[in-house]
Amino acid sequence: MRNEQVFSVRGDAELVARAGHLFTSTRTEFVCAARDLRTWAQPEARGAVQNRMHASGPPGFAVRKLFSPLALADEADRAHLRTVRSQGVLVRISGSALPHETIIIDRRVMILAGQDSATGREYTVTTSQTLVDGVHSLFSAIWDTAVDPDTYLRENVPHLDADGRAILQALGSGLTDASAAGRLGLSVRTYRRRVAELMAALDAASRFQAGLRAGELGLPR
Repeated sequence: MRNEQVFSVRGDAELVARAGHLFTSTRTEFVCAARDLRTWAQPEARGAVQNRMHASGPPGFAVRKLFSPLALADEADRAHLRTVRSQGVLVRISGSALPHETIIIDRRVMILAGQDSATGREYTVTTSQTLVDGVHSLFSAIWDTAVDPDTYLRENVPHLDADGRAILQALGSGLTDASAAGRLGLSVRTYRRRVAELMAALDAASRFQAGLRAGELGLPR
């Protein structure tokens, strides 16, 4: 029976110092589940992860990345996903709740990202085969129901024209209806009608819910 390890580190620098070598040791599969592209955002962790953001490697080597729709909320993020997909990385978007933001290497090592804090995000690294297999199975189940970014945008996100995006931005700005309407060059009556149309498109019962729904769908705001 192999020796199993579990240890926690605080902050990206410590993660790379103690576990960074694991990223370059990948031989068969590198999978990652995250809400958006900011989980591994600090320079140290980002550099380590980017070393595995291409699919070159031994025959059969695979890189799979699973995100929530928040990964599509920014055009720069969409462009980044298009780039990594062109490099052979498999990317899917899931409308379901994701497990802990996770990296699994060769189904033998798992890194779980905890909550961020003032002293840095806590990461738990484990080689427990029971834990690794369990989370990998959960990842695979969600992966099977997820779709590629283009399909998600085409089938799940309502189309918003330039006016609709401006209305969405105005709702998030905290402006009064009169101020928002004036900024957009609309009458208050027209602005409120457009807000109602936007809420209907997002299947939202309130303005607050419309903002939440926009975030869930990954709509640029």
